Amino acid sequence: VASQVKDHAPFGGVVPELASRRHLQNLTPVVRAALTQAGVSLNDLTGIAVTQGPGLIGALLVGLSLAKALAWARDIPIVGVSHLEGHLAALGLCEAAPEYPFVALLVSGGHTSIFLVQGPGQQKELGQTVDDAAGEAFDKVAKLYGLGYPGGVVIDRLAQDGDPGAIKLPRPRLHDGTLDFSFSGLKTAVVYFRRDHEGEPYRMEDLCASFQEAVVEVLVKKTLAAAQEQGVEHLALAGGVAANQRLRQAMSWAAKENGMRLTLPPFELCTDN
Repeated sequence: VASQVKDHAPFGGVVPELASRRHLQNLTPVVRAALTQAGVSLNDLTGIAVTQGPGLIGALLVGLSLAKALAWARDIPIVGVSHLEGHLAALGLCEAAPEYPFVALLVSGGHTSIFLVQGPGQQKELGQTVDDAAGEAFDKVAKLYGLGYPGGVVIDRLAQDGDPGAIKLPRPRLHDGTLDFSFSGLKTAVVYFRRDHEGEPYRMEDLCASFQEAVVEVLVKKTLAAAQEQGVEHLALAGGVAANQRLRQAMSWAAKENGMRLTLPPFELCTDN
């Protein structure tokens, strides 16, 4: 695994051009390291799987180009894999993998969706964000206040010492009758709050806790509604934001109160798989 966090930290978010160049530099060493760690060579491979999207087009092109070159050179099959399906499939690596069918909340920096997963490779999207992803909203709020990157980690940490009810913020689309999300308005509400309270004393911990609570409440309630609509009694979290402590706590409470089971992936699986 090669992380680009330090490369993008000065910009407070992912820079697509920089991400593509880092992929170009890191991909071959990472593939070599993976083969070495597995104790195999390229000659041992019988097929190659590669993420084909969705995602940043430059980074995807780098991966696809290497995968196609390897498959052609070795004369072996190549299989394109959905980035989102990779997140969902990673749940199968958990000690207690979720039983089918289950409803999964896939929430990351680039994606926020609810899926009904009925079997391996059999998933149906029930709802998605119509604008910003939840992780993107975390990063942009953190950037607004100069808190650091990745923003979700910083906000999660600060929120633990804050009052989630201290600052009133909207819950976008919570009662719109759909399973879709929208976080751009919530992000804008934080921008207006900062403008309207400039020079006034308030705790950053309270703002982080209030913002995080607004995001988490919408995520949890819509996921629960999806499971109830589908008659499914098993929930799961996937994606980078699945590492958020408050989200894990709130989803655990919701599952318990409604007699549902919940699969929480370990932190090492809350990443791009």
